[in-house]
Amino acid sequence: MKVTDKDVAYVAELANLELSNEERTGMLRDLNSILDYIDRLNELDTSDVPPMAQVSDRYGVDEAKQGSDRFSYASREDILEGLRKSLPHEEALANAPDADDEFFKVPKVIER
Repeated sequence: MKVTDKDVAYVAELANLELSNEERTGMLRDLNSILDYIDRLNELDTSDVPPMAQVSDRYGVDEAKQGSDRFSYASREDILEGLRKSLPHEEALANAPDADDEFFKVPKVIER
């Protein structure tokens, strides 16, 4: 699958980027070069290559659990020692310049 100029323009708009014609042409060339390289990598036979070790395979994984419950990082001693009680919600919002009952209100910083 090749990236088109229309694709680059669409992604640039989503990212709120103003690309010149030269920048758009360079981006098109670079993205297609990356996809071509991935296609070349996909041609390699990796059936005899063992999977690489993952951090989650060594730390904080409870194999008996499913989904996000499987990752129990809070059971590590170094994390338990650093835990402290959270600030109560009401107290956190008490000195906020602008808040409702649940959230801090902040001014909009991105204009389109």
